[in-house]
Amino acid sequence: MRRRAPAASFQKSVFINCPFDEAYLKLLRPLLFTILRLGFNPRIASESSDSGQNRIDKIAHLIRNSRYGMHDISRSRAPRAGAISRFNLPFELGLDRGAQLFGSTRLRNKRFLMLETRRYTYHRALSDLSGVDIKPHGDNPAQMVRAIRDWFVETVRRRSVPSASQRWYEFTDFASEFYDERKAAGFRNKDLSFMPTPEYIHAIRRWLVKKGLR
Repeated sequence: MRRRAPAASFQKSVFINCPFDEAYLKLLRPLLFTILRLGFNPRIASESSDSGQNRIDKIAHLIRNSRYGMHDISRSRAPRAGAISRFNLPFELGLDRGAQLFGSTRLRNKRFLMLETRRYTYHRALSDLSGVDIKPHGDNPAQMVRAIRDWFVETVRRRSVPSASQRWYEFTDFASEFYDERKAAGFRNKDLSFMPTPEYIHAIRRWLVKKGLR
């Protein structure tokens, strides 16, 4: 039986349900940066790799130990005729919602952000979610930063958070400096594209500390 995360860790943890393909990196990386910049801890299935651990058990553990959940269901539908839809994304959303409805007292206080490319696209596939607020990112990295920043202000009441534009400029500064640093260290573009998620999160944390932002 896995132990529960301490209360302080639980309150700062954000479970992220999103695609893990290369095409989504342009959205995932500013998403991770914004969460960390706001002082929260992103929890994502790709943060660790253990061939002996069942993937659903890993996801359940992350959900159980995260007060917040961010679910980007924009890639759920099949990209072309004959392709298979991605059911993992709505499935993990259902697990998180189920934890809130049927879990322990602290899980009943979970909060969710749902993300889509356009605000009402999900109605065609998940009509049960009609009336649920959803933030569109338009497949645009800067808009992703805005969606996350605004949701935290609205939901967690962090009134002193700087503007979304400022957060975006901070991310581009980090990304530029990180790219130059890695290139100078001998990393090629392919190495940067397929960098493990924990390594990227560590780089963000290190940069934030270096800039006096954490």
